Amino acid sequence: MNLESLKGRHLIDPEDFTMEELQALLDLGLKMEARPEDYADCCKGKIMGTLFYEPSTRTRLSFESAMLRLGGQVLGFSDAAVSSAAKGESLADTVRVMDDYAHTLVMRHPREGAPKLASQYATVPVINAGDGGHQHPTQTLTDLLTLQKYRGAIENLQVAFCGDLLFGRTVHSLLKTLCRFPGMTFYLVSPTELRIPGHLRDELQHRYHITLHETPHLDDCIEKIDLLYMTRIQKERFFNEEEYVKLKDSFILTRDKLKTAKEDLMVLHPLPRVNEIQYEVDEDPRARYFEQATMGVYIRMALLSAVMGVKLA
Repeated sequence: MNLESLKGRHLIDPEDFTMEELQALLDLGLKMEARPEDYADCCKGKIMGTLFYEPSTRTRLSFESAMLRLGGQVLGFSDAAVSSAAKGESLADTVRVMDDYAHTLVMRHPREGAPKLASQYATVPVINAGDGGHQHPTQTLTDLLTLQKYRGAIENLQVAFCGDLLFGRTVHSLLKTLCRFPGMTFYLVSPTELRIPGHLRDELQHRYHITLHETPHLDDCIEKIDLLYMTRIQKERFFNEEEYVKLKDSFILTRDKLKTAKEDLMVLHPLPRVNEIQYEVDEDPRARYFEQATMGVYIRMALLSAVMGVKLA
Protein backbone atom coordinates (compact mmCIF):
# COMPACT_ATOMS: atom_id res chain seq x y z
CA MET A 1 0.00 0.00 0.00
CA ASN A 2 1.07 3.63 -0.36
CA LEU A 3 1.36 5.98 2.60
CA GLU A 4 -1.11 8.64 1.52
CA SER A 5 -3.39 7.65 4.40
CA LEU A 6 -0.81 8.99 6.87
CA LYS A 7 -0.75 12.53 5.47
CA GLY A 8 -1.64 15.00 8.24
CA ARG A 9 -1.95 12.27 10.87
CA HIS A 10 -0.71 12.48 14.46
CA LEU A 11 1.36 9.67 16.00
CA ILE A 12 0.67 9.63 19.73
CA ASP A 13 0.31 5.90 20.36
CA PRO A 14 1.64 3.00 18.22
CA GLU A 15 -1.93 1.83 17.75
CA ASP A 16 -2.76 5.06 15.89
CA PHE A 17 -1.55 3.27 12.74
CA THR A 18 -2.96 0.10 11.23
CA MET A 19 -0.79 -2.96 10.70
CA GLU A 20 -0.79 -2.23 6.97
CA GLU A 21 0.38 1.34 7.59
CA LEU A 22 3.11 0.11 9.96
CA GLN A 23 4.36 -2.35 7.35
CA ALA A 24 4.35 0.31 4.65
CA LEU A 25 6.47 2.56 6.89
CA LEU A 26 8.91 -0.29 7.53
CA ASP A 27 9.19 -0.99 3.81
CA LEU A 28 9.91 2.68 3.12
CA GLY A 29 12.41 2.83 5.97
CA LEU A 30 14.36 -0.09 4.47
CA LYS A 31 14.36 1.61 1.06
CA MET A 32 15.66 4.82 2.60
CA GLU A 33 18.36 2.92 4.48
CA ALA A 34 19.45 1.19 1.27
CA ARG A 35 19.50 4.32 -0.93
CA PRO A 36 19.30 7.48 1.21
CA GLU A 37 20.57 9.63 -1.65
CA ASP A 38 17.31 9.02 -3.54
CA TYR A 39 15.42 10.97 -0.87
CA ALA A 40 17.89 13.80 -0.22
CA ASP A 41 15.60 16.63 -1.38
CA CYS A 42 12.11 15.27 -0.85
CA CYS A 43 11.39 17.55 2.15
CA LYS A 44 12.99 20.67 0.71
CA GLY A 45 10.99 23.66 1.93
CA LYS A 46 9.55 21.76 4.90
CA ILE A 47 10.24 22.62 8.56
CA MET A 48 10.16 20.28 11.55
CA GLY A 49 9.53 21.89 14.94
CA THR A 50 11.04 20.22 18.03
CA LEU A 51 9.51 20.73 21.47
CA PHE A 52 11.69 18.78 23.90
CA TYR A 53 10.67 19.48 27.47
CA GLU A 54 12.79 16.55 28.68
CA PRO A 55 16.44 15.66 27.94
CA SER A 56 17.09 13.51 24.87
CA THR A 57 20.09 12.55 22.78
CA ARG A 58 19.22 9.79 20.31
CA THR A 59 15.57 10.64 19.74
CA ARG A 60 16.06 14.37 19.22
CA LEU A 61 19.22 14.09 17.16
CA SER A 62 17.91 11.22 15.06
CA PHE A 63 14.81 13.27 14.23
CA GLU A 64 17.01 16.23 13.32
CA SER A 65 19.32 14.02 11.26
CA ALA A 66 16.31 12.49 9.51
CA MET A 67 14.87 15.88 8.58
CA LEU A 68 18.19 17.26 7.38
CA ARG A 69 18.85 14.14 5.28
CA LEU A 70 15.48 14.72 3.63
CA GLY A 71 16.51 18.26 2.70
CA GLY A 72 14.28 19.95 5.27
CA GLN A 73 14.99 22.34 8.12
CA VAL A 74 14.66 22.19 11.90
CA LEU A 75 13.72 24.71 14.56
CA GLY A 76 12.70 24.44 18.17
CA PHE A 77 14.18 23.88 21.62
CA SER A 78 15.90 21.01 23.38
CA ASP A 79 15.38 22.34 26.90
CA ALA A 80 12.18 23.83 28.30
CA ALA A 81 14.31 26.19 30.38
CA VAL A 82 15.28 28.13 27.24
CA SER A 83 11.69 28.35 25.98
CA SER A 84 8.81 30.54 27.13
CA ALA A 85 7.63 27.61 29.23
CA ALA A 86 10.15 28.91 31.78
CA LYS A 87 8.10 32.12 31.89
CA GLY A 88 4.89 30.20 32.51
CA GLU A 89 3.58 29.85 28.95
CA SER A 90 1.07 27.03 28.67
CA LEU A 91 1.63 24.01 26.48
CA ALA A 92 -1.45 24.89 24.46
CA ASP A 93 -0.12 28.38 23.66
CA THR A 94 3.32 27.05 22.74
CA VAL A 95 1.73 24.61 20.33
CA ARG A 96 -0.53 27.26 18.81
CA VAL A 97 2.50 29.41 18.05
CA MET A 98 4.74 26.61 16.78
CA ASP A 99 1.87 25.38 14.63
CA ASP A 100 2.36 28.44 12.44
CA TYR A 101 6.14 27.98 12.22
CA ALA A 102 6.51 24.33 11.18
CA HIS A 103 4.94 21.61 9.04
CA THR A 104 5.13 18.98 11.81
CA LEU A 105 5.86 19.05 15.54
CA VAL A 106 7.91 16.49 17.45
CA MET A 107 7.35 16.57 21.21
CA ARG A 108 8.95 14.94 24.24
CA HIS A 109 7.45 15.72 27.61
CA PRO A 110 7.82 14.36 31.17
CA ARG A 111 4.05 14.44 31.66
CA GLU A 112 2.03 11.54 30.34
CA GLY A 113 -0.58 12.67 27.83
CA ALA A 114 1.11 15.97 26.91
CA PRO A 115 1.55 15.10 23.19
CA LYS A 116 -2.10 14.03 23.08
CA LEU A 117 -3.07 17.40 24.50
CA ALA A 118 -0.80 19.14 21.98
CA SER A 119 -2.50 17.33 19.10
CA GLN A 120 -5.80 18.90 20.12
CA TYR A 121 -4.41 22.39 19.48
CA ALA A 122 -2.26 21.70 16.41
CA THR A 123 -3.30 21.74 12.78
CA VAL A 124 -0.04 20.08 11.71
CA PRO A 125 0.93 16.50 12.62
CA VAL A 126 2.18 15.98 16.18
CA ILE A 127 4.63 13.14 16.79
CA ASN A 128 5.05 11.79 20.31
CA ALA A 129 8.79 11.45 21.02
CA GLY A 130 8.13 10.08 24.51
CA ASP A 131 5.70 11.15 27.24
CA GLY A 132 6.71 10.32 30.79
CA GLY A 133 6.51 6.59 31.51
CA HIS A 134 3.66 6.17 29.04
CA GLN A 135 4.51 5.66 25.34
CA HIS A 136 7.35 6.07 22.85
CA PRO A 137 5.91 5.12 19.45
CA THR A 138 8.85 6.19 17.27
CA GLN A 139 11.19 4.02 19.34
CA THR A 140 8.81 1.16 18.63
CA LEU A 141 9.05 1.91 14.90
CA THR A 142 12.83 1.85 15.30
CA ASP A 143 12.68 -1.51 17.06
CA LEU A 144 10.41 -2.96 14.38
CA LEU A 145 12.66 -1.76 11.57
CA THR A 146 15.66 -3.33 13.29
CA LEU A 147 13.80 -6.65 13.59
CA GLN A 148 12.65 -6.44 9.98
CA LYS A 149 16.16 -5.82 8.69
CA TYR A 150 18.03 -8.36 10.77
CA ARG A 151 15.40 -11.10 11.27
CA GLY A 152 13.00 -10.71 8.38
CA ALA A 153 9.35 -11.46 9.18
CA ILE A 154 8.18 -10.32 12.61
CA GLU A 155 6.24 -13.32 13.85
CA ASN A 156 6.49 -16.42 16.05
CA LEU A 157 9.13 -14.88 18.31
CA GLN A 158 9.84 -15.49 21.97
CA VAL A 159 10.61 -12.09 23.44
CA ALA A 160 11.98 -11.12 26.85
CA PHE A 161 11.72 -7.59 28.21
CA CYS A 162 14.19 -7.06 31.04
CA GLY A 163 14.65 -4.24 33.55
CA ASP A 164 12.30 -1.35 34.31
CA LEU A 165 8.94 -2.50 32.99
CA LEU A 166 6.91 -0.16 35.21
CA PHE A 167 8.17 3.18 33.91
CA GLY A 168 9.68 1.93 30.64
CA ARG A 169 7.70 3.70 27.92
CA THR A 170 9.73 1.94 25.23
CA VAL A 171 8.63 -1.40 26.71
CA HIS A 172 4.98 -0.35 26.92
CA SER A 173 4.88 0.76 23.28
CA LEU A 174 6.76 -2.21 21.86
CA LEU A 175 4.90 -4.78 23.93
CA LYS A 176 1.52 -3.40 22.83
CA THR A 177 2.65 -3.44 19.21
CA LEU A 178 4.25 -6.90 19.14
CA CYS A 179 1.00 -8.31 20.54
CA ARG A 180 -0.52 -7.46 17.16
CA PHE A 181 1.86 -9.82 15.33
CA PRO A 182 1.11 -13.56 15.13
CA GLY A 183 2.59 -16.24 17.34
CA MET A 184 4.39 -14.08 19.89
CA THR A 185 5.40 -15.26 23.38
CA PHE A 186 6.49 -12.80 26.09
CA TYR A 187 8.67 -13.07 29.18
CA LEU A 188 8.64 -10.07 31.53
CA VAL A 189 11.81 -10.01 33.62
CA SER A 190 11.89 -7.44 36.40
CA PRO A 191 12.03 -6.91 40.15
CA THR A 192 8.60 -7.08 41.78
CA GLU A 193 8.71 -3.31 42.32
CA LEU A 194 9.16 -2.68 38.56
CA ARG A 195 6.62 -5.06 37.03
CA ILE A 196 4.50 -3.71 34.17
CA PRO A 197 1.53 -1.57 35.26
CA GLY A 198 -1.50 -3.62 36.18
CA HIS A 199 -3.77 -1.80 33.73
CA LEU A 200 -1.42 -2.63 30.84
CA ARG A 201 -1.17 -6.28 31.91
CA ASP A 202 -4.97 -6.53 32.03
CA GLU A 203 -5.39 -4.81 28.67
CA LEU A 204 -2.93 -7.11 26.92
CA GLN A 205 -4.36 -10.27 28.42
CA HIS A 206 -8.00 -9.42 27.78
CA ARG A 207 -7.60 -7.74 24.42
CA TYR A 208 -5.07 -10.05 22.81
CA HIS A 209 -5.62 -13.18 24.93
CA ILE A 210 -1.91 -13.67 25.43
CA THR A 211 0.01 -15.17 28.32
CA LEU A 212 2.64 -13.02 29.97
CA HIS A 213 5.31 -15.03 31.76
CA GLU A 214 6.56 -12.82 34.61
CA THR A 215 9.77 -13.71 36.43
CA PRO A 216 12.49 -11.96 38.46
CA HIS A 217 15.19 -14.15 36.88
CA LEU A 218 16.57 -13.80 33.35
CA ASP A 219 17.99 -17.33 33.62
CA ASP A 220 14.42 -18.65 33.53
CA CYS A 221 14.08 -17.77 29.84
CA ILE A 222 17.51 -16.91 28.35
CA GLU A 223 17.77 -20.26 26.55
CA LYS A 224 14.36 -19.93 24.88
CA ILE A 225 14.20 -16.41 23.59
CA ASP A 226 14.76 -14.90 20.13
CA LEU A 227 14.83 -11.28 21.29
CA LEU A 228 16.15 -9.80 24.54
CA TYR A 229 15.04 -6.21 25.06
CA MET A 230 17.16 -4.72 27.84
CA THR A 231 16.26 -1.47 29.59
CA ARG A 232 17.93 0.66 32.23
CA ILE A 233 16.51 1.33 35.67
CA GLN A 234 15.44 4.95 35.20
CA LYS A 235 16.68 7.11 38.05
CA GLU A 236 14.63 10.09 36.87
CA ARG A 237 11.35 8.20 37.42
CA PHE A 238 12.01 7.49 41.10
CA PHE A 239 10.85 9.76 43.90
CA ASN A 240 13.02 7.92 46.42
CA GLU A 241 16.80 7.78 45.95
CA GLU A 242 17.10 4.85 48.34
CA GLU A 243 14.65 2.78 46.28
CA TYR A 244 16.58 3.52 43.09
CA VAL A 245 19.90 2.49 44.66
CA LYS A 246 18.33 -0.77 45.82
CA LEU A 247 17.10 -1.67 42.32
CA LYS A 248 19.60 -0.09 39.92
CA ASP A 249 21.81 -3.19 39.59
CA SER A 250 18.97 -5.71 39.39
CA PHE A 251 20.04 -6.99 35.96
CA ILE A 252 23.47 -6.78 34.37
CA LEU A 253 23.94 -8.61 31.08
CA THR A 254 27.39 -10.19 30.73
CA ARG A 255 29.08 -12.40 28.18
CA ASP A 256 28.73 -15.37 30.55
CA LYS A 257 24.96 -14.91 30.78
CA LEU A 258 24.72 -15.23 26.99
CA LYS A 259 26.56 -18.57 26.85
CA THR A 260 23.36 -20.59 26.92
CA ALA A 261 21.39 -18.25 24.64
CA LYS A 262 20.50 -19.02 21.01
CA GLU A 263 23.12 -18.22 18.38
CA ASP A 264 20.63 -16.06 16.51
CA LEU A 265 19.39 -14.21 19.60
CA MET A 266 19.06 -10.45 19.07
CA VAL A 267 19.88 -8.14 21.98
CA LEU A 268 18.28 -4.69 21.72
CA HIS A 269 18.32 -1.69 24.05
CA PRO A 270 16.69 1.71 23.40
CA LEU A 271 19.70 3.43 25.04
CA PRO A 272 21.14 5.14 26.93
CA ARG A 273 22.57 2.31 28.98
CA VAL A 274 24.07 2.78 32.40
CA ASN A 275 25.50 -0.51 33.60
CA GLU A 276 22.83 -3.04 32.62
CA ILE A 277 24.87 -4.29 29.63
CA GLN A 278 28.59 -4.71 30.16
CA TYR A 279 30.82 -3.34 27.40
CA GLU A 280 32.19 -6.81 26.67
CA VAL A 281 28.76 -7.71 25.24
CA ASP A 282 29.20 -5.08 22.51
CA GLU A 283 31.58 -7.44 20.71
CA ASP A 284 29.00 -10.23 20.57
CA PRO A 285 27.39 -10.39 17.08
CA ARG A 286 24.01 -10.81 18.77
CA ALA A 287 24.24 -7.27 20.21
CA ARG A 288 22.33 -5.02 17.83
CA TYR A 289 21.62 -1.92 19.90
CA PHE A 290 23.96 0.39 17.99
CA GLU A 291 22.52 -0.80 14.67
CA GLN A 292 19.13 -0.19 16.30
CA ALA A 293 20.08 3.44 16.96
CA THR A 294 21.08 3.80 13.31
CA MET A 295 17.74 2.41 12.14
CA GLY A 296 16.07 5.18 14.13
CA VAL A 297 17.16 7.75 11.56
CA TYR A 298 15.69 5.90 8.58
CA ILE A 299 12.34 5.05 10.12
CA ARG A 300 11.96 8.67 11.23
CA MET A 301 12.77 9.77 7.67
CA ALA A 302 9.95 7.52 6.48
CA LEU A 303 7.56 8.79 9.15
CA LEU A 304 8.27 12.49 8.57
CA SER A 305 7.85 12.23 4.81
CA ALA A 306 4.60 10.29 5.26
CA VAL A 307 2.84 12.57 7.77
CA MET A 308 3.84 15.68 5.80
CA GLY A 309 2.43 14.13 2.63
CA VAL A 310 5.67 14.31 0.65
CA LYS A 311 5.40 12.81 -2.83
CA LEU A 312 8.05 10.14 -3.31
CA ALA A 313 9.17 8.77 -6.63
